[in-house]
Amino acid sequence: MEKIRITQALARKFLVAYHSLDRYSPYGKEKGILEYFQKAGSVQFDPLDICGKNAELVLQARIRNFRPSDLYRLLYKKRLLTEGWDKMMCIYNISDYPYFKRKRDQDLAYYNSKDAEELRMIAEKVLVEIKNRGPLSSLDLDFHEKIDWSWAPAKLSRAALEILFFSGKLAIESRIHSRRKYDLVEKLIPGEYLSAKDPNEKDDKYYDWSVKRRLGSIGLYYDKSGDGWLGIIKKAERDKSLRRLLETDEIIPIEIIDLPFNFYIRREERDLMEKILTGKRKITKKITFLAPLDNFMWDRFLIETLFGFQYRWEVYKPAVERKYGYYVLPVLYGDRIIARFEPVRNKKGLSLSIKNWWWEKGVKPDDTMKKSIEKAIGDYAQFLEVETDGETCFRQIFK
Repeated sequence: MEKIRITQALARKFLVAYHSLDRYSPYGKEKGILEYFQKAGSVQFDPLDICGKNAELVLQARIRNFRPSDLYRLLYKKRLLTEGWDKMMCIYNISDYPYFKRKRDQDLAYYNSKDAEELRMIAEKVLVEIKNRGPLSSLDLDFHEKIDWSWAPAKLSRAALEILFFSGKLAIESRIHSRRKYDLVEKLIPGEYLSAKDPNEKDDKYYDWSVKRRLGSIGLYYDKSGDGWLGIIKKAERDKSLRRLLETDEIIPIEIIDLPFNFYIRREERDLMEKILTGKRKITKKITFLAPLDNFMWDRFLIETLFGFQYRWEVYKPAVERKYGYYVLPVLYGDRIIARFEPVRNKKGLSLSIKNWWWEKGVKPDDTMKKSIEKAIGDYAQFLEVETDGETCFRQIFK
C-alpha cells in the first residue's frame, strides 16, 4: 500500500483529533465512555489519587461533565467494562475478556507450577474463604506473612488474591478507594464471555490482533521499540505482524516528513486522516488537562519528538530530584502542549488549588487562552466535586 506522507504539524493534529482532546465526545456520558474504550482498547489504571485517578482524568478530558461514578457504574454495576492486565493494569471492554484468555492461561500455568507451591496453598484457602463469605479484600484475610511479589514484598493475602485474579479464578467485585475486593469470576463475568474460546487460537492471529489493538490505543505509532508496545510481543514478532497487517490492508503506512521511523494507523482511521489532510477536521483551541498516563502520553519520546514537550512522571522520584513536582499534569491547547501544572486538594479534600504552573517556552497567553484556562479549571473542580478560588488560581498561573 502506498504511504501517506504528512508533516509533523499534521501528525500532531491527527493525534489530538483521534483522542478527542480538542472537543468533548458528541455522545452522552455512558455511550461516550464506551465509545472511547472501543476505539482505544485499554485505559491504564493507576490507584494513585491526588486530584483524580489516571483513568478518571483520561475520561474527564474527553467526556463532558464526567464524574468518577460514571466509570465505576460501568465497571462494577453494569459490568460493561472490566479490569485486567494489558500494557499495565488496565480497564477495557468486557467483550475483550476472551481475547486475554492466553494471558490468564500463562498465569494459571505459573499458579499450578512448583515455583508457586507455597502461594497456591494459601490461594486455595482464600478461595474457600470467598466461597463461604463472599467478596473479600486483603484486609479481610489473616495471612500477614510477606512474600517477594511483583514490584516489592507484599502480604501473602494480597499476593494470593492477585494470582487468583490474574489466573482467571477471581474478578474484581468493587474497590474501596484503591483497595480491590474480589469475588469468584463466575459471579462477575457474564457467562457468554467467561465460557468463550480464545478468538485467536493461532499465535500469528493473536500477534496481529495485539499489534493492531495497540495501534488503536495510541492512534498513530511507529515500528521502533517504545513504551507504547509494553506488555505485548517482542519486536521480531511485532515486525512480522506489521508486515502481515500491511499485506491485508488492515493498517496504513504513514511517512512523517523529517522523521526516520515507519509510522502506521489502522485502516479504520483513514477517514479521519483524510479530513485532517484536507482541512475538513479543524482543531479547536480548547484547554485540556491531560492524565500522566493518558493514552496520548503513552510514548513520551513520541510526544517530545512531535510536540517538543519533555515529560517525566516524577511521583516515584525523591523530592530533591524532581524538576517540577509530585503529580504534574500536562496542559494541551489545540494541538500544542503549552504548560504543566501541579494541582492540590486540601487535606479534607474540599477545595482545589494550584501549587505551581510552568509555561512552556514561547507561550504568550491571550484573552482567548485565558478564558479557556478559566473554564478548564472550573470544569476540573466540578469533576473533582470540590470548590476552587478562581482568582487565587489565576494569580498563581499568571504571576
